[in-house]
Parts: sequence; structure tokens; C-alpha cells
Amino acid sequence: MSKPNTLIFVDLPSSDPAAAARFYAEVFGWRNDEKPAGVYHRMVPGGNFKNSDGTDSAIGNLHLGIFDAANARPHPNKDGVEPRTLSTDGRKPRIWILIGDDTADRILAAAEERGATILWRDHYWSTFNGYNGAFEDPWGNEILLWGKGGDAPAIPGTFTTE
Repeated sequence: MSKPNTLIFVDLPSSDPAAAARFYAEVFGWRNDEKPAGVYHRMVPGGNFKNSDGTDSAIGNLHLGIFDAANARPHPNKDGVEPRTLSTDGRKPRIWILIGDDTADRILAAAEERGATILWRDHYWSTFNGYNGAFEDPWGNEILLWGKGGDAPAIPGTFTTE
């Protein structure tokens, strides 16, 4: 194989894609591309992945799709297929967001103000040297925030750790 298989998108289900797109635009500042409105929304964070020296690479940041759980597009059947409801029980995929020039506290507060449930905050995971918190959006999707720990992380005494 001369080219690797590449992850390009992750889609989140919603019972109201337009409202979910507004939620993510307001919480993270991402551009909302309606493709078409209310059916599928592409959230565009902008910018590019960084090179090891901190400069922008030629690789654009990944996009997040939001689709209507009642009729997930694309699909060969124009009327869609079952299931047509959101998954609410058990484990679901988790989406990790790397925090840029923002803060976990601001993001968690903005998400909660818009109907999200805070799952946890102020945790440090030593295996990957990062600070994290998490919320569940109003549609049941789990979003984890990641902040890089750096060379000599200063872990506040109020943080949980593992």
C-alpha cells in the first residue's frame, strides 16, 4: 500500500443538527458549514496541524460532522434506515478536542450554559501527559478536552491523577 488509510471525519448524531452546529460554533468558535442546513453540518475548526517546530504543516485540522439521527446521510436509501434515534445507554465513541489558546474552564462553562452536562474536570493523565475534562452535549455525545502537560507539568493539588 503506497498511501495510508486516513481518518478524515468523525460524525456525531443529533436530533437537531442545526442546533448542535450552533452549540459547537458557540462553544469552540468553529465555522458551521450547512451541507444542507438541518440535514448535515460540517464543523470546521480552521488552521492546520503543527510541524514539530511549531509552524503550520500543509495538513488541515480535522472536521467534525453532525448528522440527523432520524435520517443519517449519506446513505443509498434516500429515506434512510433504522435506527432513527440517538443512542443513550452504554458506552459511546468519545471525541477528543485539543485545547489551543483557550481554557478548559471557559469551554466547560460555555458548554454547560448551552445545555451540556459536565462529566468531570481537573484531571491529569500521566500516561499521555495531559490535563483533561469532559462534557456530554445535549444529544448525548461525550466530548473530552485535552491540554498538553509540557516538559515539567505542574499538577495542581486539586486535580485527580492517574
